[in-house]
Amino acid sequence: MHQTFVELLERNAEHAEEFQSRFGGVQDSQHPAVVTVCCSDSRVLQDEMWGNDEPGRVFTCSNIGNRVVQRTEAGEAVSGDVLYPVEHTGTDTVVVVGHTGCGAVTATYDALTDDLSEPPGIDHCLGLLKPRLESGVEALPDDVDRAEAINRLVEYNVDRQVEFLVESDDIPDATVVVGVVYDFQDVYGERRGEVHVVNVDDEREVDALREAHPEIDDRIARLWTY
Repeated sequence: MHQTFVELLERNAEHAEEFQSRFGGVQDSQHPAVVTVCCSDSRVLQDEMWGNDEPGRVFTCSNIGNRVVQRTEAGEAVSGDVLYPVEHTGTDTVVVVGHTGCGAVTATYDALTDDLSEPPGIDHCLGLLKPRLESGVEALPDDVDRAEAINRLVEYNVDRQVEFLVESDDIPDATVVVGVVYDFQDVYGERRGEVHVVNVDDEREVDALREAHPEIDDRIARLWTY
Protein backbone atom coordinates (compact mmCIF):
# COMPACT_ATOMS: atom_id res chain seq x y z
CA MET A 1 0.00 0.00 0.00
CA HIS A 2 1.22 3.51 -0.82
CA GLN A 3 2.86 5.05 2.24
CA THR A 4 0.79 8.23 1.91
CA PHE A 5 -2.41 6.25 2.43
CA VAL A 6 -0.88 4.32 5.33
CA GLU A 7 -0.12 7.65 6.98
CA LEU A 8 -3.69 8.80 6.36
CA LEU A 9 -5.00 5.71 8.14
CA GLU A 10 -2.69 6.35 11.05
CA ARG A 11 -4.02 9.88 11.38
CA ASN A 12 -7.56 8.59 11.06
CA ALA A 13 -6.93 6.24 13.99
CA GLU A 14 -5.94 9.28 16.05
CA HIS A 15 -9.05 11.09 14.83
CA ALA A 16 -11.31 8.17 15.79
CA GLU A 17 -9.75 8.00 19.24
CA GLU A 18 -10.41 11.71 19.78
CA PHE A 19 -13.90 11.82 18.28
CA GLN A 20 -15.44 8.50 19.34
CA SER A 21 -17.57 10.22 22.00
CA ARG A 22 -18.65 13.23 19.90
CA PHE A 23 -21.23 11.70 17.56
CA GLY A 24 -23.91 10.83 20.11
CA GLY A 25 -26.19 13.74 19.25
CA VAL A 26 -25.90 13.51 15.47
CA GLN A 27 -25.95 9.81 14.66
CA ASP A 28 -29.55 9.87 13.39
CA SER A 29 -29.95 13.41 12.06
CA GLN A 30 -28.14 16.66 11.43
CA HIS A 31 -29.02 20.32 11.78
CA PRO A 32 -25.89 22.23 10.75
CA ALA A 33 -25.87 25.96 11.46
CA VAL A 34 -24.12 26.80 8.22
CA VAL A 35 -23.34 25.36 4.79
CA THR A 36 -20.00 26.38 3.31
CA VAL A 37 -19.13 26.15 -0.38
CA CYS A 38 -15.37 25.98 -0.70
CA CYS A 39 -13.00 25.54 -3.58
CA SER A 40 -11.54 22.04 -3.93
CA ASP A 41 -7.94 23.03 -3.35
CA SER A 42 -5.48 21.23 -1.10
CA ARG A 43 -4.36 24.56 0.35
CA VAL A 44 -7.86 25.45 1.57
CA LEU A 45 -8.33 23.74 4.95
CA GLN A 46 -12.08 23.66 4.84
CA ASP A 47 -13.00 22.83 8.44
CA GLU A 48 -9.73 23.84 10.02
CA MET A 49 -10.13 27.44 8.79
CA TRP A 50 -13.12 27.80 11.14
CA GLY A 51 -11.55 25.85 13.97
CA ASN A 52 -14.41 23.40 13.56
CA ASP A 53 -14.15 20.14 15.49
CA GLU A 54 -17.87 19.63 16.17
CA PRO A 55 -19.65 16.96 14.10
CA GLY A 56 -22.91 18.30 12.72
CA ARG A 57 -22.05 22.00 12.97
CA VAL A 58 -20.79 22.82 9.45
CA PHE A 59 -22.13 21.26 6.24
CA THR A 60 -19.10 21.46 3.96
CA CYS A 61 -19.32 21.34 0.15
CA SER A 62 -16.47 21.76 -2.28
CA ASN A 63 -15.81 21.91 -6.00
CA ILE A 64 -13.34 23.70 -8.23
CA GLY A 65 -14.27 27.35 -8.30
CA ASN A 66 -16.60 27.26 -5.23
CA ARG A 67 -19.62 27.11 -7.54
CA VAL A 68 -23.21 27.14 -6.32
CA VAL A 69 -24.69 26.53 -9.79
CA GLN A 70 -25.43 23.31 -11.61
CA ARG A 71 -27.07 22.66 -14.97
CA THR A 72 -30.31 20.70 -15.08
CA GLU A 73 -32.75 19.84 -17.85
CA ALA A 74 -34.81 22.83 -16.71
CA GLY A 75 -31.81 25.18 -16.82
CA GLU A 76 -29.40 26.44 -14.20
CA ALA A 77 -30.29 25.75 -10.57
CA VAL A 78 -28.75 26.00 -7.11
CA SER A 79 -26.41 23.05 -6.73
CA GLY A 80 -28.07 20.22 -4.84
CA ASP A 81 -25.25 19.80 -2.36
CA VAL A 82 -25.66 23.45 -1.34
CA LEU A 83 -29.44 23.40 -1.38
CA TYR A 84 -29.87 20.16 0.57
CA PRO A 85 -29.06 21.50 4.06
CA VAL A 86 -31.10 24.65 3.43
CA GLU A 87 -34.08 22.63 2.20
CA HIS A 88 -33.93 19.69 4.62
CA THR A 89 -31.97 20.46 7.77
CA GLY A 90 -32.96 24.01 8.69
CA THR A 91 -29.64 25.61 7.78
CA ASP A 92 -30.10 29.37 7.41
CA THR A 93 -26.59 30.60 6.56
CA VAL A 94 -24.59 29.95 3.39
CA VAL A 95 -20.93 30.95 3.09
CA VAL A 96 -19.24 30.99 -0.32
CA VAL A 97 -15.48 30.60 0.21
CA GLY A 98 -13.12 31.72 -2.54
CA HIS A 99 -9.37 31.81 -2.08
CA THR A 100 -6.40 33.75 -3.35
CA GLY A 101 -4.56 32.27 -6.32
CA CYS A 102 -7.53 30.09 -7.29
CA GLY A 103 -6.63 27.60 -9.99
CA ALA A 104 -10.18 27.34 -11.32
CA VAL A 105 -10.42 31.11 -11.70
CA THR A 106 -6.99 31.11 -13.34
CA ALA A 107 -8.01 28.40 -15.80
CA THR A 108 -11.24 30.25 -16.60
CA TYR A 109 -9.29 33.48 -17.14
CA ASP A 110 -6.92 31.67 -19.50
CA ALA A 111 -9.82 30.07 -21.37
CA LEU A 112 -11.48 33.45 -21.82
CA THR A 113 -8.35 35.39 -22.78
CA ASP A 114 -6.21 32.80 -24.59
CA ASP A 115 -8.82 30.22 -25.61
CA LEU A 116 -6.96 27.48 -23.75
CA SER A 117 -8.76 24.15 -23.45
CA GLU A 118 -9.04 21.56 -20.66
CA PRO A 119 -10.14 17.91 -20.55
CA PRO A 120 -13.94 17.52 -20.79
CA GLY A 121 -14.62 17.11 -17.08
CA ILE A 122 -12.70 20.24 -16.17
CA ASP A 123 -14.09 22.09 -19.16
CA HIS A 124 -17.63 21.36 -17.92
CA CYS A 125 -16.81 22.98 -14.58
CA LEU A 126 -15.18 25.97 -16.24
CA GLY A 127 -18.22 26.27 -18.45
CA LEU A 128 -20.23 27.13 -15.35
CA LEU A 129 -17.70 29.81 -14.39
CA LYS A 130 -17.11 31.42 -17.78
CA PRO A 131 -20.47 33.22 -18.11
CA ARG A 132 -20.01 34.69 -14.65
CA LEU A 133 -16.39 35.76 -15.04
CA GLU A 134 -16.49 37.03 -18.62
CA SER A 135 -17.77 40.49 -17.68
CA GLY A 136 -15.22 40.64 -14.87
CA VAL A 137 -12.37 39.91 -17.27
CA GLU A 138 -13.64 42.67 -19.55
CA ALA A 139 -13.78 45.12 -16.63
CA LEU A 140 -10.21 44.52 -15.44
CA PRO A 141 -7.98 47.62 -15.66
CA ASP A 142 -5.24 47.42 -18.25
CA ASP A 143 -2.48 48.06 -15.71
CA VAL A 144 -3.03 45.05 -13.42
CA ASP A 145 -0.59 42.16 -13.61
CA ARG A 146 -1.69 38.56 -13.96
CA ALA A 147 -1.63 37.69 -10.24
CA GLU A 148 -3.62 40.79 -9.33
CA ALA A 149 -6.10 40.10 -12.12
CA ILE A 150 -6.68 36.57 -10.82
CA ASN A 151 -7.26 37.72 -7.25
CA ARG A 152 -9.67 40.42 -8.38
CA LEU A 153 -11.55 37.78 -10.31
CA VAL A 154 -11.61 35.55 -7.22
CA GLU A 155 -13.67 38.27 -5.54
CA TYR A 156 -15.75 38.72 -8.67
CA ASN A 157 -16.53 35.01 -8.78
CA VAL A 158 -17.57 34.99 -5.12
CA ASP A 159 -19.85 37.94 -5.87
CA ARG A 160 -21.50 36.14 -8.77
CA GLN A 161 -22.08 32.98 -6.72
CA VAL A 162 -23.60 35.01 -3.87
CA GLU A 163 -25.75 36.90 -6.37
CA PHE A 164 -27.09 33.64 -7.82
CA LEU A 165 -28.09 32.39 -4.37
CA VAL A 166 -29.70 35.66 -3.34
CA GLU A 167 -31.74 35.81 -6.53
CA SER A 168 -32.79 32.15 -6.49
CA ASP A 169 -36.38 31.32 -5.53
CA ASP A 170 -35.07 28.13 -3.96
CA ILE A 171 -33.19 30.00 -1.22
CA PRO A 172 -35.54 31.44 1.46
CA ASP A 173 -35.38 35.21 1.90
CA ALA A 174 -34.37 34.78 5.55
CA THR A 175 -31.20 32.91 4.56
CA VAL A 176 -28.00 34.88 5.13
CA VAL A 177 -25.55 34.53 2.24
CA VAL A 178 -21.96 35.57 2.91
CA GLY A 179 -19.04 35.73 0.47
CA VAL A 180 -15.48 35.46 1.77
CA VAL A 181 -11.94 35.00 0.51
CA TYR A 182 -9.42 32.75 2.26
CA ASP A 183 -5.99 34.31 1.92
CA PHE A 184 -2.70 32.41 2.05
CA GLN A 185 -0.76 34.72 -0.29
CA ASP A 186 -0.51 37.89 1.86
CA VAL A 187 -2.91 39.65 -0.50
CA TYR A 188 -5.24 41.11 2.14
CA GLY A 189 -2.74 41.27 4.98
CA GLU A 190 -0.01 39.29 6.69
CA ARG A 191 -2.12 36.69 8.50
CA ARG A 192 -2.02 33.70 6.20
CA GLY A 193 -5.15 31.58 6.44
CA GLU A 194 -7.37 34.48 7.46
CA VAL A 195 -10.85 34.78 5.97
CA HIS A 196 -11.94 38.19 4.68
CA VAL A 197 -15.60 39.09 4.18
CA VAL A 198 -16.24 40.64 0.76
CA ASN A 199 -20.00 40.31 0.37
CA VAL A 200 -23.10 39.86 2.52
CA ASP A 201 -26.46 39.24 0.84
CA ASP A 202 -25.08 40.78 -2.36
CA GLU A 203 -23.95 43.99 -0.66
CA ARG A 204 -20.35 44.61 -1.81
CA GLU A 205 -19.65 48.17 -0.67
CA VAL A 206 -17.12 48.06 2.17
CA ASP A 207 -18.38 51.06 4.13
CA ALA A 208 -21.97 49.84 3.92
CA LEU A 209 -20.93 46.38 5.08
CA ARG A 210 -18.95 47.77 8.00
CA GLU A 211 -21.85 49.99 9.04
CA ALA A 212 -24.29 47.08 8.85
CA HIS A 213 -21.98 44.61 10.60
CA PRO A 214 -19.80 46.55 13.07
CA GLU A 215 -19.01 43.40 15.06
CA ILE A 216 -16.85 42.16 12.15
CA ASP A 217 -15.76 45.47 10.65
CA ASP A 218 -12.06 44.58 10.90
CA ARG A 219 -12.64 41.43 8.84
CA ILE A 220 -14.39 43.18 5.96
CA ALA A 221 -12.12 44.05 3.03
CA ARG A 222 -12.11 44.10 -0.75
CA LEU A 223 -9.42 44.34 -3.42
CA TRP A 224 -11.78 45.56 -6.12
CA THR A 225 -14.71 47.90 -6.36
CA TYR A 226 -16.30 47.79 -9.80
